[in-house]
Amino acid sequence: MNGTAQGPLLYIRSRALPLTTAALAGIVLIAAWAADWLQDHFDHTGRVPVLVLAPLLASAAISTGMHAHTAELDRTAVRPWWPRRLLHLLTLTVCATGALALAVPGHPEAFGAPGMVRNMLGATGVAAGSAALIGARLSWLPMTVYSGAVYLAAPRTPGGAAAVWAWPMQPGPQGAAWAVAVAAYVAGGALLVVRGARPEPA
Repeated sequence: MNGTAQGPLLYIRSRALPLTTAALAGIVLIAAWAADWLQDHFDHTGRVPVLVLAPLLASAAISTGMHAHTAELDRTAVRPWWPRRLLHLLTLTVCATGALALAVPGHPEAFGAPGMVRNMLGATGVAAGSAALIGARLSWLPMTVYSGAVYLAAPRTPGGAAAVWAWPMQPGPQGAAWAVAVAAYVAGGALLVVRGARPEPA
């Protein structure tokens, strides 16, 4: 096998991409079932837990999958690894976001596909930045704590200042919530792509 093919294969093996992909598929299936069940028994607002929890779980799967089992090899590689990290992050984000958006059809103006896309971007950005700063294994923790606090403290009325600090709990069209989520994805993703996940003991 030539060196050109070895690089991507080594990256896939070292990041356990098949396992991450399987975890994301399971999360999407559970989210679709839960969203459908909640809407049948309540209404579209009943899908809020899915819009918060599904992106949280998916972002955790993506960020923990960034753990480098071969950190020393990565640092001594001839070619830079940041293009692979960028492709890794973008591919999983696009696939997971698209699939989760399809899991909550209908009522896009409220807690539907746009809200799912926004929350997926924001959660993934926070988790990616956390992987670069504290390590991939604990990258799920900051967003989990934040989401739990926001879920309990967010006001019932959307908009206002809550659209900024409680963006995961906002309906889809809230512009301020989108701005925060996109900024989190760009900043966190860039940090991870440039620095990689923080090295951790084996």
